[in-house]
Amino acid sequence: MPQSWSVTGRQFLRRGAFLRPGNPFQSLKPVLWTQPLTPWQLQCIQELSSHRLQRMPVQYILGEWDFQGLSLKMAPPVFIPRPETEELVEWVLEEVAQRPRVIGTQGGPLILEVGCGSGAISLSLLSHLPQSQVIAVDKGEAAICLTRENAQRLRLQDRIRIIPLDVTLEGSWAHLLPWGPVDLVVSNPPYVFSQDIEQLAPEIRSYEDPAALDGGEEGMDIIAHILALAPRLLKDSGSVFLEVDPRHPELVGSWLRSRPDLSLDLVAVRKDFCGRPRFLHIRRSEAQHGCPADT
Repeated sequence: MPQSWSVTGRQFLRRGAFLRPGNPFQSLKPVLWTQPLTPWQLQCIQELSSHRLQRMPVQYILGEWDFQGLSLKMAPPVFIPRPETEELVEWVLEEVAQRPRVIGTQGGPLILEVGCGSGAISLSLLSHLPQSQVIAVDKGEAAICLTRENAQRLRLQDRIRIIPLDVTLEGSWAHLLPWGPVDLVVSNPPYVFSQDIEQLAPEIRSYEDPAALDGGEEGMDIIAHILALAPRLLKDSGSVFLEVDPRHPELVGSWLRSRPDLSLDLVAVRKDFCGRPRFLHIRRSEAQHGCPADT
């Protein structure tokens, strides 16, 4: 790398000028365009470039990433939030704005996130809904610690309860009952079909927690647990919002029809920005049953 290469190493490394959305090279001050890097800065860039050549995700290399306008700390092996998940958050915000009945008695909804990871979903909802409260659960210690740190960085720690919890364990959700019932359950659960794991990019297979990805034979293992337990915690007409595999709308719809005792209906399916059916809206205690709306 030439010694006269312009843009300071600190700016490049800390802000990810070439790599992070919203921080292009052109946004740097003109004085930095011709300022040579110091030997220390060059060494730092070479070390981080070596990590990237080993297929480490850019988010882990930079140590932070943007999600819904928030700068979140990132650390392996915690699941890295994807751009599609920002669309899930936007849909939840639309629903809250359009349906006053999801608003809780304190002026904002009480939201449960299952599998909080870095806290991206929970913290972005808190930042957009000033009166809301969130219960965030995850079975991974690293995820719990990272969500707690990100909440403190964003000064949102007073409105979020972060609880280590494995929803697949019998009776585990009884720990949440004292804080319920909730208005919304939101989750980007592990939904990759087990046979598809080996087809994922090396960045994903080698660095991210497999437990945050592998959803079992049909990608339904954690989804089924969430749906089976949601009626115990949801208010009447409360909603579940899920990010899923494009094959899941049909599978989830069939699964719900086989469990009428849950009183849950798949009411809408939304496509992601690539046109794939990616998000599900499931509602409790709907009086009328019918085909979900494709939005």
